[in-house]
Amino acid sequence: MQYLKNIYFYLFLILFSSGVNAKDLAQVPQSEILDFYSIVSEVSPARISKDINKLANFGTRHTLSDKLSNQRGIGAATRWIYNEFQKISDLCNGCIEVMYVSDTVSGESRVPHPTEIVNVIAIQRGSERPNDFVMMSGDIDSRVSDPMNSISDSPGANDNASGMAGVLEAARVLSSREYASSIIYAGLSGEEQGLFGGQIFAKHAIKHGWDIKGVLNNDMISNIEGINGVINNSSVRIFSEGTRANETKEEALIRRFTGGEVDSPSRNLARFIKKLGNQYIVNLDIKLIYRLDRYGRGGHHRPFNEFGIPGVRIMETNEHYDRQHQDVRSERGQFFGDTMIGVDSEYAAKLTSLNLITLAQIAGAPAFPTSVELSGAVKASAKLVWENQNSSSNLMGYKVYWRETSEAEWTNSRFVGDVDEWEFKNLVIDNYFFGVSSISKDGYETPVVFPGAAGRF
Repeated sequence: MQYLKNIYFYLFLILFSSGVNAKDLAQVPQSEILDFYSIVSEVSPARISKDINKLANFGTRHTLSDKLSNQRGIGAATRWIYNEFQKISDLCNGCIEVMYVSDTVSGESRVPHPTEIVNVIAIQRGSERPNDFVMMSGDIDSRVSDPMNSISDSPGANDNASGMAGVLEAARVLSSREYASSIIYAGLSGEEQGLFGGQIFAKHAIKHGWDIKGVLNNDMISNIEGINGVINNSSVRIFSEGTRANETKEEALIRRFTGGEVDSPSRNLARFIKKLGNQYIVNLDIKLIYRLDRYGRGGHHRPFNEFGIPGVRIMETNEHYDRQHQDVRSERGQFFGDTMIGVDSEYAAKLTSLNLITLAQIAGAPAFPTSVELSGAVKASAKLVWENQNSSSNLMGYKVYWRETSEAEWTNSRFVGDVDEWEFKNLVIDNYFFGVSSISKDGYETPVVFPGAAGRF
C-alpha cells in the first residue's frame, strides 16, 4: 500500500511540474468517433457506379456542348445533377439548399465565344456556425483529344464522372446527420477549359463572406490500372501546395526566417486527411504528394488556393493515360477513351469514404484556433498562443502538436485543455515545428493550425 502511495505521489509531482491542470485530467477527448465507421459502411459502390454510368451516357459534357437537350451535353448533365441534389434534400426535409452559381466567360483560348459556366452547389447548413464551410467537389465537364471538340462522344467516366458521383454519394450519406458547421457539395464546370468553375465559385463564396476552411477536390477516383501495368486498388494520392499561393511579400519574408515552407493550411489539411484515413479505413495507403498537383498539370483546387482558400486534390495513384482526354477509338488492338471500362466502383467508394469522414470531422469540430503565434527565440522553451474560441458550445479544449523540422508529418501531440497558450518546456524553438488544433467534447477535431500567416486557415 505504501508503495502505491509513493507512486501516486511521484505521478502527482510529474503532472504538476508539467503544467497539467487537474481539471483537465478528469476529461480527455474521445480517441475515436464510432459514427465514422458507420459512414464508411454506408457508402454504396452500386450507387456510385450507377451515377458514373448516367453521367457518361450524356454522350459529351464538354463545356461548349449542347445546353438545351435533355439527353445529351453539358446542359442535360448539369440539370440532372441539380435534380439529384434536390431529391436528396427532399429526403431530409429540405436540409440541403441547392443552387446554380454561374458566370459568363469569353475571350479565352479554350472559350473563344461567350459561354455560361454553370456550377451546381448544394449546401448543408451547420447548426452552430452556418457560415463556416468544408467543401467536397467534383467536375461536371469532360473532353476528348482536342480540347475544343464539343461534338464527339466524351464519356468522361473516370475523368471526372467518378468525382462527381462521389460528391452525390457524400450528400446522400451525410445529409442524414447534423454538424456544427456547414458542408458544401459542389459540381464544378469548365475545368477542362481552364478551371473556370472553381474561379467563379471561389469569387462567389468570398463575395458572400463564406469562410471555407477546406476544399476536397476529387478528380479521377475510380481507376486502379496504370499505364505502366500496375493494378492497385489500395492507394490514393493527396496533392497539396507547400506555401500559401496568396501570401504577401511581407509574409514571405517572415516565413523565410521563422519557417512554414511546408506548412500551408492546404498541406496540413492533407496530413489531416491521411491521419483520419489511417484510423478509420482498412487497407488504404494514403500517399501525401508534396506538390500542388501532378507535374506541370492542374486541378480544380488550384483556383481556391489562389484566393487563399485551403484545398487539396484527392485522386487515384495509378493513371492510365490512354483513358484520359482521348477520342474513343481502337488502334492496332489498343483501346482509347474514358469509358466505364476504366471504372472500379469499389475503389471509388473507398476514396469517397475518405472524403466523408474528413467532411464530418471538420464540420463536427469546434471553430479553428485563430491568431496562432509562436515565440521563444534564445530560450530553453517555445510558447504557442492562440485565441480561445469559447463561443463554440462543443469546444472541449485544444491539442498541441510538434515535430522535428525534418519530419514530413506531425509526430507528437497532447491535449492541453481549454486554454489559450501552451509552453513547451525544454523544447528549443529552433529544432521543432509547432501547431494547435481545436477538439470537441465528442472527439471531433480540426486540422493542425501552424503559427503565423504561413499556416492560417
